[in-house]
Amino acid sequence: MKILFVCTGNTCRSPMAEALVRDKMPEAEVQSAGIFAGENQRANQNAIQALQEKDIKMNHFSQPVTNKLLHWADIILTMTTQHKQSLIMEYPNFQDKYFTLKEYVSEADKKIWNELKQAYSDYEEKRSIFIQKNQHKLDNTLLDQKLEEHLSDDLARIKRLEASLINYDISDPFGGDLRIYQETLREMDKYTDLLKKKLEQ
Repeated sequence: MKILFVCTGNTCRSPMAEALVRDKMPEAEVQSAGIFAGENQRANQNAIQALQEKDIKMNHFSQPVTNKLLHWADIILTMTTQHKQSLIMEYPNFQDKYFTLKEYVSEADKKIWNELKQAYSDYEEKRSIFIQKNQHKLDNTLLDQKLEEHLSDDLARIKRLEASLINYDISDPFGGDLRIYQETLREMDKYTDLLKKKLEQ
């Protein structure tokens, strides 16, 4: 399995993810790159230190995303939805390989999405039935008001489901202190564990 991690500058998040995966899955081929990365910049010192605390060494030099790299990878895991969108716009030929890391490993969201789709269609159906029944009995203002009351539970449920959808972004520690980098690393540790589990299945 050839995995490419992508972030913005390839000095913080994607090299941290690369180092974690190298440590957890020595058999995997893994690289990282940045959408706006320069060539051969060292990884951020806080990123290096956060990894060192987990006994993981990182000897990393940045590289930009290229056609060649995208071609090489079996799967391309971005740190945010924005990174994924940028790749789709700039390199549309590889879009079946693009996922955010969280999206790729998350099963929980699939269930919520299915519930949401059902909730949206139930809501639309109830709405149109209510309008058909009452549009000739009530004036528009009253109709809107009654409609809102009639659908308030459904709307609340939809909002609850939407709120529980995962935010697919791994937070950017750039400019933060060591503690921020440690938090980002903890988040990535969790998702790279799930990645290992998924790839081993």
